[in-house]
Amino acid sequence: MSVKFVLFDAFGTLVRIPKASHPYRQILKEGIRQGRRPRPEDLHHIMARPLSLSDAAEYFGIKVPAELMDEIHGALETELSRIEAYEDGLRAVERLQAEGVKIAIASNLAAPYAAPVRRLYPTVDAFGFSFAVGALKPQPLLYRATCELLGAEITDNGGEKNVLMIGDSEKCDRDGPMGVGIQGFLLNRNGGKDFTSLDEFADSALDTL
Repeated sequence: MSVKFVLFDAFGTLVRIPKASHPYRQILKEGIRQGRRPRPEDLHHIMARPLSLSDAAEYFGIKVPAELMDEIHGALETELSRIEAYEDGLRAVERLQAEGVKIAIASNLAAPYAAPVRRLYPTVDAFGFSFAVGALKPQPLLYRATCELLGAEITDNGGEKNVLMIGDSEKCDRDGPMGVGIQGFLLNRNGGKDFTSLDEFADSALDTL
């Protein structure tokens, strides 16, 4: 196997939020205060549609007072400005691309969080964001759409696995990709399988070239 394409998860893998304020959750909490009960599909709607905070409030039928909305918007902007890249993520992407491997980021996230990811990883070849694709990991569509953007061909029954993926979720970044013919790996920064750093992952991927 010769690796030609690598998909990375974003949050917890390539980037981190030092202190999360969960602004969309604050919108839903205001809904609870108004008598709206949270629904299991709320998170899916937030991440599978290009919804701003105001759009989300309108979509869920939650009337957020202007002063509170300004406060939540401020918290979001602060949170976005604090997002930072993992150093091993920057190194891994640079090393892989230097050897001709094409890189994509496949991530479940709400629309405002895309800009910091793009800013921190400007050389990435493709971005498969859930809000743009209309599907969330581990739904097969997210992986397939990202590979299409990247120009990578995959088959559900495997074959030559020249597409890899890594992230910090067993369900979304290891098991889900395997269901569509992508070799998935778990990043466990606290120790354990499959890799404890993206430096280790890059070493392993480059060994196949």
